[in-house]
Amino acid sequence: MNVLFIMCDQLRYDYLSCTGHPSLQTPNIDELAKNGVRFDNAYVQSPICGPSRMSFYTARYVRSHGSTWNNFPLRVGEMTIGDHLKPLNVRTALCGKTHMTADIEGMKRLGLDPNSAIGASLSECGFEVWDRLDGLHPTGGKQPSHYNDYLEGLGFNGPNPWEQWVNSADGPDAEILSGWLLSHADKPARVKEQASETPYTTDRAMAFIEDAGDTPWCLHLSYMKPHWPYIVPEPYHNLYSEADVIPVIRNEQEKRDAHPILKAYYQHRFSQVFAREGVRERVIPAYMGLIKQIDDQIGRLMGFLEQKNLKQNTLIIFTSDHGDYLGDHWLGEKELFHQQSVKVPLIIVDPSKDADITRGTVNDDLVEAIDLLPTFIDFNGGVIPHHILEGQSLLHKTRRRDADTRREYVISEYDYSMRKARKVMSQDISDCRLIMIFDGRYKLIHIGFWDERELELATQCDDAGN
Repeated sequence: MNVLFIMCDQLRYDYLSCTGHPSLQTPNIDELAKNGVRFDNAYVQSPICGPSRMSFYTARYVRSHGSTWNNFPLRVGEMTIGDHLKPLNVRTALCGKTHMTADIEGMKRLGLDPNSAIGASLSECGFEVWDRLDGLHPTGGKQPSHYNDYLEGLGFNGPNPWEQWVNSADGPDAEILSGWLLSHADKPARVKEQASETPYTTDRAMAFIEDAGDTPWCLHLSYMKPHWPYIVPEPYHNLYSEADVIPVIRNEQEKRDAHPILKAYYQHRFSQVFAREGVRERVIPAYMGLIKQIDDQIGRLMGFLEQKNLKQNTLIIFTSDHGDYLGDHWLGEKELFHQQSVKVPLIIVDPSKDADITRGTVNDDLVEAIDLLPTFIDFNGGVIPHHILEGQSLLHKTRRRDADTRREYVISEYDYSMRKARKVMSQDISDCRLIMIFDGRYKLIHIGFWDERELELATQCDDAGN
C-alpha cells in the first residue's frame, strides 16, 4: 500500500475549477475529486508555511509541537510522518519543500550527532530526502540544492542559477528583470518550462516511485508553487488575463472599522502593494498560470501511476499548506484567519473498494490538517496513537464506516511576534498569539491582550466567503 501526499504552497481553496473558479480550468485535479472525496471545509492549524507544515507532519496543534514561526525548530522528540510509518515498513520520502528547521540545540543536549542517521532523520521530519527544494535565495551565490545542480547541468549557468533563470525575466534591452518585483509578473520566466520547479519536482517524484519498486512507500510530493515569486515560464505566463481575475472582496467600511491588528497588517508591504490599482490584474494571471502548470503536472503523474498499475493501491491526497489573500480584505500574503488564508483545498482518493460509495462526493464536515497523518497510519493498517496524535483518520469518511465523528470546531493558531505588526502596535513578544476557533458558522478569535475587542474581530472574520 502506498501514499502519495501532494501539497501545494499557498494555493487558495477557490482557485480550482472543482471548487468553483469561473475561468481557471484544472481538469486533472478535478479528476482526483471525481475519483475521491473533496473535503470542502478543511482548515490548517496555522496560516503560514512552517507552523502549518509541522502540524501536517506531526498531527498536533501548534501549541503542542511548539514550532510557531518559520525556521523555529521542531523540537527533538516530536514524532513525525516517518516515525509513525517506518515501523509499518513504509518507505517515507520527501520530494520538495518542508520548511523544516532542525533542533540542533536539542540534539546536542541529548548527545545526538546531527550528521548521524538518527540526527539526519530528526533534521528532515523523519523523511528520507529524495529531493528537497525549500526555496531559492534571492541574493548571494549558488545555494546547495539538487535543483541548482540540475540547472547547471542543463547549461543555465551563473552565480545563482535558480534566481537568474527561474525567477527572472528578460527585459527589452537584454537586462535581467527580477521576479521578486510584482511589476514583472506578466513576463515569462527565462527558464524553459520543462526545467522549471514544478516539472522538475514531478520528474523527481516519478524517479522515486521507480526506485521504490514493490516496497510500500509514502511520498510527500511538496510543490513550491503557486507561492510567490509570481513568475511562470511560457506558455503559462499569458494563459490568463485581467478578464479572468475574480472581483476583489473588500470595502472601505471594513478598512475603516478594522481591529488594530488588521490595521497593523494593512501596513505590511504585500498588503500595501495589493491595495494599489492594477496590481491584482497583473499578478493574479501569473498565479493562475502557476496553478495551471501544477494541474498539468498532476496529469502527467497520474498517467505515470496508471502506467505502473499503482493507482489501485495508492492513497492520493491533494492539499495546500495555506491560502493567499491576493488583495482581499486589503491584505496580501496569508497569516490571518479569513477563509482566503486558513481554508485549503483537500481531496482524498482512497483506492479501497469500500470507498466506492463516496467517489465523486463533497464532504462538508469540518476537518483539519492534523487528520492526514492518522489517515496514513490507518490506511497502512497501523494503530493510531491517540495519546500523541491530535487528529483523527478520515477513512471513516471516505468509507462511511463506524460512528459519525464530526468535529464541532476547528482550531488555527498564529504568532505574529516576528512580524512588523508587533512593532506597529508596540506589543510585547509574549502577547502576540492569536487563536481561531471556528464551528462552521462563527469564528471566535482569541487575542489575549485585547479581550474587549475579541468578539468584534470574530464578527469581521465570520465570512460569507470572506
